[in-house]
Amino acid sequence: EHLSIGVLASAYPMADVVDALEATDKRSDRVRDLPAEVMTYYVMAMSLLMAVSTREVLRVLLDGLRWMGGGGPRKVAGKVAISQARSRLGAEPLRHLWEASARPMAEASTPGAFYRNHLVVALDGSTLDVQDTAANREYFGKPGSSRGEAAFPQLRLVGLSETGTHGFFAVRMGPYTQSENSLAE
Repeated sequence: EHLSIGVLASAYPMADVVDALEATDKRSDRVRDLPAEVMTYYVMAMSLLMAVSTREVLRVLLDGLRWMGGGGPRKVAGKVAISQARSRLGAEPLRHLWEASARPMAEASTPGAFYRNHLVVALDGSTLDVQDTAANREYFGKPGSSRGEAAFPQLRLVGLSETGTHGFFAVRMGPYTQSENSLAE
């Protein structure tokens, strides 16, 4: 668990997180139990610890930040406080971090990364279930299935990944329009 938080902190140092929050005007104006900096790491940690509850992800994150000498909140907030803090944060700081850091990482010595001085990439795609809300149903839609409609609206994504590092450096996400058989712009 501490290793996961360490990987996040090395990939996205606190200075970069603060820059993203300032660039998107999401920096915490006052001292809170869950400041924007912590919530930015929290949202990223959720993707690493998908099998555990939201409060457990926060506990692991806070323990990891303390272990790394970062201090931060001492208590694990409740579900409502976590939800409110995530809503305050929004997606903009994470989008800013991604756009500032997403780039090919391979070096000339990376095995399988180049063919005759050309970076080798792969195209990959997937679908993710999103929360079944009216807004998500309207935007993403529910794909059809052999028994009618799927249980959840689905987000479609496609990305370019380096074959040598397996790192994604370009991603497009959105609803899938079956009539056009492509990702909607």
